[in-house]
Formats: sequence, C-alpha cells, structure tokens
Amino acid sequence: MSASFELKKSVDGQFHFSLHAADGASVLRSETYTTLASAKNGIESVRKNAGTDSRYVFEKSANGKTYFNLKAANGQIIGSSPLFADPHGARQAADTVRHHAATAPVHEA
Repeated sequence: MSASFELKKSVDGQFHFSLHAADGASVLRSETYTTLASAKNGIESVRKNAGTDSRYVFEKSANGKTYFNLKAANGQIIGSSPLFADPHGARQAADTVRHHAATAPVHEA
C-alpha cells in the first residue's frame, strides 16, 4: 500500500482530509472545509507546497510534543501533523508528506 489522501465528510456536513503513510499512519490533517470543492483545493495546495522545505514549520506543543504545520505561500496553514514524542518522528512524517503528497491518490470515504 502506498501513501494516500483520505477525504471525508463529517456528520455536520463539512469536509476534511488526511494524508496517510504506506503503513496507514496519519501524517497530515487538514482544517475543516464547508464544501467538497474547497477540500479538494486544499489537497491540491498540499501537493503544490509539500516539496518546498520552507513551507514546513516545526513547533512544540504545550505538553512538549513536536508537530509541524505545512503552510501555503501566503502563510496559511493547509495541514498539521499529529503530535510526536520527539522531533525525529515529526521530521519523518514531514519527509513522508514531502516525498508522497504530489502523487498520492485520493480516496473519498
């Protein structure tokens, strides 16, 4: 199995997507979108920006765990990683996004 996007509609009718690594682990999650079209545009923005190192901003949460935000050229956050116990895990997840987002298929759930 290769990396893939999963696009879902929530019970309140809004949409979000996640990028999953080949092992099924979620490495990036989007904000919530009001329309399917805007969620698909978000996926395209991830694909466009994932290959640019400067678009990844690594942070520490209040509980000391590491995560990253993937930002568009305009500075808007287009996806966030889960929390990782150490910076190495966050960097590995970012590498997965960097190397696989551009070609990952989209599965609508």
